[in-house]
Amino acid sequence: MSGQRLLVVAHRDELAAFPDRIPGFDILLTGPGKLPAAHELTRALDRADYDEVVVVGTAGAVGGALGPGIYEIAAAVQHDVFDLAGVRGRHLSMPERVETGSSGVTIATGDVFVDDAEAVELIRSLGAELVDMETYVYIWVAQRFGIPIRVLKAVSDDAQDGATTGWDDAVAACSAALYARVRNDYGV
Repeated sequence: MSGQRLLVVAHRDELAAFPDRIPGFDILLTGPGKLPAAHELTRALDRADYDEVVVVGTAGAVGGALGPGIYEIAAAVQHDVFDLAGVRGRHLSMPERVETGSSGVTIATGDVFVDDAEAVELIRSLGAELVDMETYVYIWVAQRFGIPIRVLKAVSDDAQDGATTGWDDAVAACSAALYARVRNDYGV
């Protein structure tokens, strides 16, 4: 293997506190949403060999399930898919749940920014404590390549009414906390 890690982030603002270069890491900005995330990570893993994919970013807490902080992700589900019987969270051809192999919390991924109580209740019913727009596909793609993945998510908002404004206000502090965690965990 290359001895190199790939640091993956969805939104440019989540990288605000990170330097342009981090020793031992390549940095990949995918853009928000499942399709851009899957496309960009697949392209990056096709181009180079990595020992680990390390995802950092923000997430909404599902109905106050978790307080402020950085959480390691153990598993991800999709909250915006349905199977043929109309069961939420089940896709026609993808696993209902993907896992990182780490202990931690479950995150629900979907292509919408969750900011209302009704959506939160649906996501809570899937067993998720956090919600974002990319993690499920990051894990799924890394597994297809057989590359270990670690996902660190900073709580930016409470995924309720007004969450969009909350994210805008919190993202800089989340970025700084995530960079401090990466520095501490990886000695960079």
